[in-house]
Amino acid sequence: MRPDYATAEDFATWRRNASDCDIDALRHIIKDCHNAARAMADHNVEKEGFYIDQALTYSDELRNRLS
Repeated sequence: MRPDYATAEDFATWRRNASDCDIDALRHIIKDCHNAARAMADHNVEKEGFYIDQALTYSDELRNRLS
């Protein structure tokens, strides 16, 4: 069973996947992660953090491309 928090393997996978996404896909994933984090806020704070970490990882890729 996987933990609710993000692992180093999760971050590596997200960075790999983000590098293959176009700008629109990155924006969609980031928005979806923020929505998922909000949904978890009152139920599971570890999972909320997982989705925030995921959003930030994809946001890093978007920021790098736009700068």
